[in-house]
Amino acid sequence: MRVAIMQPYLLPYLGYFQLIEAVDQFVIYDTVKYTKKGWINRNRFLRDGEPVVFTLPIERGSDLLDICNRRVATSFAADQLCRQVAQAYRRAPHFDETMPLVEAVLRCRADDLFGHLHHALVRTCAHLGIGTPIRVASEIEDETVLRRQDRVLDICLRLGATRYINPIGGMELYHPAAFARHGIALRFLRPRPVAYAQFAHPFVPWLSIVDVMMFNSRPTLLTMLREGYDLIEGEDAACPSGASSGGSSILERSATGPG
Repeated sequence: MRVAIMQPYLLPYLGYFQLIEAVDQFVIYDTVKYTKKGWINRNRFLRDGEPVVFTLPIERGSDLLDICNRRVATSFAADQLCRQVAQAYRRAPHFDETMPLVEAVLRCRADDLFGHLHHALVRTCAHLGIGTPIRVASEIEDETVLRRQDRVLDICLRLGATRYINPIGGMELYHPAAFARHGIALRFLRPRPVAYAQFAHPFVPWLSIVDVMMFNSRPTLLTMLREGYDLIEGEDAACPSGASSGGSSILERSATGPG
């Protein structure tokens, strides 16, 4: 069984959904600390050829609070953000089929941050035709004091994983030998470069999945999700995305790009 474990993000980029599509069980952390400078509750869309950051604002709270204990700000104006997205993409070729999803996600009634993000991932996966179950970490592990690689291994063992799939950015964080001792193969997924027409502007990469859906048909999206990456076993080893020896994962963005 192929397993991936990630933080939840707000309408993340294509690679995140490649990861979900590529595994048998996808686990999202609800009991991890919210990071102010990360991309948990923000992302980017395209407006007039330039990337624009959009945010799901949250109420002030202790830095010690987990994602599941952070609250969405009562001042969040979902309708206003929907109008901004609609204005930016109103002439996109797949606006009519994508905008209802955006509205359903942003107008979610959950008042906690994790509930909002979980709803967004589930709805977006359904829209994309991804059937991978999305599990919640706390429902698998109960309370835990484990961190980083030890926590990942514990969840994998509880799920009966034979392969753990991680973003390629984790190559320095996770060690194949530690997983192999438990009979689990460690694999990484490296997304292939992708570009598509964004009106008449030069292509801007690493935007929210919203941008990808606005400009690409369902068949094209499926091809991107299922074939748009290479599986990496080590620094010098790669196999085709359909090879039986690989698990899958996604490329973590750099600090300058959203998650």
